[in-house]
Amino acid sequence: MAVNLSAAASFMATHARLLDRRRFELLSGATNADAVLAAVDGYRNPDGGYGWGLEPDLRAPESQPGGALHAFEVFEETGPTPHAALLCDWLASVSTPDGGLPFALPVADPAGCAPFWVQADPAVATLQSTAFATGVALRVARTDQAVREHPWLAAATEYCFREIRALTEAPHAIALSFAVGAVDAAHDFHAEAAPLLDRLAAYVSPDGLVPVAGGSDGETLRALDFAPLPDRPARALFKDAVIDAELRRLADGQQDDGGWRVDYASYSPAAELEWRGYATVRAVSILQRNGVR
Repeated sequence: MAVNLSAAASFMATHARLLDRRRFELLSGATNADAVLAAVDGYRNPDGGYGWGLEPDLRAPESQPGGALHAFEVFEETGPTPHAALLCDWLASVSTPDGGLPFALPVADPAGCAPFWVQADPAVATLQSTAFATGVALRVARTDQAVREHPWLAAATEYCFREIRALTEAPHAIALSFAVGAVDAAHDFHAEAAPLLDRLAAYVSPDGLVPVAGGSDGETLRALDFAPLPDRPARALFKDAVIDAELRRLADGQQDDGGWRVDYASYSPAAELEWRGYATVRAVSILQRNGVR
């Protein structure tokens, strides 16, 4: 089980957007955080949010919760930046009164955007959208005091906790994965996270396979979507043999061109390649952090 980093680098140089090329370089120590932050800054709006296709299937310029997810992912990799707290300010400005986030905000031009983003109700908060922003923001908060102490993060975390406590059946697979991620990250700050993770565990199969209802043919979330990193509480959801098999599967997923693919649909030719670059950074990062070189 190994990764061909040279082939992955060639794939990224050939096909990936600048942001993911810089993120890939950061993984190998070939660049610094400032270069990555400069790349993500191109997606930033004056309101402090992020749009412009930072979420590849949401190509509209308006700031979106989906853009916030990907911006926070970058901030987790680079370390503290003042833009993280400003993003929290923007998220607070678009949150619903109960502390949640709508799945998406209105889009003026839907060209190249997935229908589920364009058709979302901007007045209704969802567990999925709130958890996907909150989970990664909580990871950023480990090293960024301004994010850790921001009132938006406290309100959004409490919203996620309430929604998870209220579950009476399994949520959609993608919402479930983000909820697990949010509760896993919340373990660092909230004692309540442990029983909530136990509650969510009832909806995750022991083999980690959770089909995505309404997704592409065969689209399925797997154990590493729920528990990508070692030494985190979510890893306890799976036996070591399951994780070992999934790590081998992930490593074997490197294509002949050096990159990785995704099993979900893309809504523009640009998004299809951008998702592959994003997936390649993700695969290499997960494998490296699990000791696979």
